[in-house]
Formats: sequence, structure tokens, C-alpha cells
Amino acid sequence: MKMISLIVVAAFISLFPVKQRDLPVVSSVDINRYLGTWYEIARLPFSFESNLKCITATYSLRKDGRITVLNKGYYINNPRKTTTSRGVAFAPDDSAPGKLKVQFFWPFRGNYWIMELDEDYRYVMVGEPRLRYLWILAREKTMDDQTFEMLLKKAALSGYDLNSLIIPDHDCY
Repeated sequence: MKMISLIVVAAFISLFPVKQRDLPVVSSVDINRYLGTWYEIARLPFSFESNLKCITATYSLRKDGRITVLNKGYYINNPRKTTTSRGVAFAPDDSAPGKLKVQFFWPFRGNYWIMELDEDYRYVMVGEPRLRYLWILAREKTMDDQTFEMLLKKAALSGYDLNSLIIPDHDCY
């Protein structure tokens, strides 16, 4: 019954157009360099990650060429307890490798647009065209202030409201 309700709500919502932006995205992505673990440096509120810290996203290549996405976080009120979410990512259009889709449960897919990617794959900024979600990820648990400020400026110039930006702790390891 719940799944039917979700489908009906999603169908109803899709009847009303939501303003989207044509966000800047990277023109190329070396998936093999993108694979591995990324630490969440900052994000806009996202329900799966509420009450979590020490959040990571780990990407691995599947046999079919798609990417397994494993998100993991530790509960703030019980840091010995973790939660995970597994999904799959893929580029629906080979001519736009920075515009990926991510699916954590069928039939719903979300946009995962790589807006900024360090040439050495040390950091990435990911958003989506409705400006509801934004993530800044890095290969290390921290990021230097200059890089962080540059990414925030680019996010703001793209139309993101950063007033509710969350910077999670990474004190679990």
C-alpha cells in the first residue's frame, strides 16, 4: 500500500513543473579516477543524512559499466552505529559524462551532476538542476579554506542558497 501511495504522489507532483537550472557541469570524467571513497565536507539538508556524521560515499565499478554507490554515515547520538544506502549511478548520455543519474530504489532516479571536479580528483562538487541538493566531497576528511570558499562561491553563482549548509563532523575514525 505504501509503494502505491508513493507512486501516486510522485505522479501527481510530476504534473506541476518545477523550475530547473542548466547548471554548469564538467565536460569529462575519468570514472576509474572517480572510483573510491570520498568524504562529505558539506551538503545541503538531505533526509537520508539527517542526524549523521562521518559521512562517506564509496564508488565502485560494476561489470555492466555502471557504478555502485555506497553511502555510509555514523549516527551523531550513537557513533558506534552506522547506516548505509546502496544505489547505482550511470551516465544516460555519453556526450554529457558530468550529468549522471543515481537510483537508490526503483523506479526513482535522481540527478547527480558533477559541477566541479579537481584535475587531480581531490575534490568534487555535485548538485542537481532544481537546486535542492548539493554536496562537496573530498578524498580527505578536511579541505583547505581557499578551495572550500571557491566551491561555495561557484555554488552561490549557480543559484544555490547556502544558508542551510551543513558541515558534518569527521571524528569517528
